[in-house]
Amino acid sequence: MSNLSSDLWRLCLKRANRGEGVKAGGVATPRRFQFELTGGRLCLDFANTVDERRSARPKELLGDYDRLVSWGAARRPADALKTLVRARALREALFAIFSDFAAGREPGTRTLQPLQDALPGALARLRLGPAREAFAWVWADDDGSLDRVLWPVVRSAAELLTSGERDRLRQCAGDRCAWLFMDRSRNGTRRWCDMGVCGNRSKARRHYRRIRAAG
Repeated sequence: MSNLSSDLWRLCLKRANRGEGVKAGGVATPRRFQFELTGGRLCLDFANTVDERRSARPKELLGDYDRLVSWGAARRPADALKTLVRARALREALFAIFSDFAAGREPGTRTLQPLQDALPGALARLRLGPAREAFAWVWADDDGSLDRVLWPVVRSAAELLTSGERDRLRQCAGDRCAWLFMDRSRNGTRRWCDMGVCGNRSKARRHYRRIRAAG
């Protein structure tokens, strides 16, 4: 049994929340691609693996299976390619679902269907495993399934949809961004996925327009 994928993502998210995460979508390092994690939920960070989505040339951050599972290389290239295709399809489905909620719309049945289809295969892998003080959810991975990186994402999406936090879903106001995030600000007015990136870009554009308007 393994909960490696969810544990790894939680560690990265903790670092991002402490200000240790990378900016501007992510950065390639000699060991692995490090993603920017600002969504506040695993499923939203996964939906955000397309950078500059609103631009004429969105950037695909899941370039290959190695990047999808940044801690190891795939040994089954044909299966890995199929998994990558499924991962991208799931990502686009989650983006459509949560974009609807962020815009105040209820997603339709067809929009929800890819997630509905993914739920049985993912949740069937959940098991109870011993932990330090009690039992904990772990993932059964006896057959080394390449899909295992997606199971925690599917579970995270289902948990968000059944939580009371859907009204906190937001979409970045950046001109080229469209990333999703949980707005946990006190007054509920957060506009940017990352103030240090999209927020600063917007400020710079407004400043430039004021200078041009002033002649």
